[in-house]
Amino acid sequence: MITESVAIKGIRQGLLVTLGEGEWSSLLTALEAQLTENPTFFSGGRMAIDVGDRRLIPSQIEAMRSLVAHHEVELWALVSGNAETQAEARGAGLVTELAPTRDHQPPVEGGDDPAGRAVVRQGTLRSGQSVRHPGHVVIIGDVNPGAEVVAGGSVVVWGRLRGLVHAGALGNEDAVICALDLAPTQLRIGGHFSRSPEEQRSRPVPEKASVVDGRIVAVPWPGE
Repeated sequence: MITESVAIKGIRQGLLVTLGEGEWSSLLTALEAQLTENPTFFSGGRMAIDVGDRRLIPSQIEAMRSLVAHHEVELWALVSGNAETQAEARGAGLVTELAPTRDHQPPVEGGDDPAGRAVVRQGTLRSGQSVRHPGHVVIIGDVNPGAEVVAGGSVVVWGRLRGLVHAGALGNEDAVICALDLAPTQLRIGGHFSRSPEEQRSRPVPEKASVVDGRIVAVPWPGE
């Protein structure tokens, strides 16, 4: 998801927001517009913000923290090339370097639009864990009850889908959700949502869910 002044991408630790050129007040306004326009994508997430070489004072850092907190987002890191800004950020209890974890996996790029890139997560997503990414998300493993996947694009689960999945969370109703066993606690595509039927299927089959005539419909995957 990109505007002229605010670029947002998914990283292993949450979301990374990069603030481009422009006046500081205008950048905060642009960031707030993104948060307001797509509340289900951001709410409950963790955010790191890269401010470039800007010199920020404590009041500016706290204003930024308050802004994202108002939208139920945790600001946990502030990245800057300015040593004074780094010191102020550390004094505010923020991380200033984004070190990759051992199991970090880089995004798989798909096209020139960063919002269309995919991130691949290997392994089961357990209760309490979540994946948020502005592009497509591929899970090689299961999504257990209590786990959450929120994507700006489509979601593919090469396993059992039992948790909450929201595809097209940035308003894309052409997104789809595919799984080898599609039985989520809640399924969302764009502004539409549905739940799995109460009865359990004796023999799960791969399915693809998409929005058809204003409602979410699941069909065999792959199908005609």
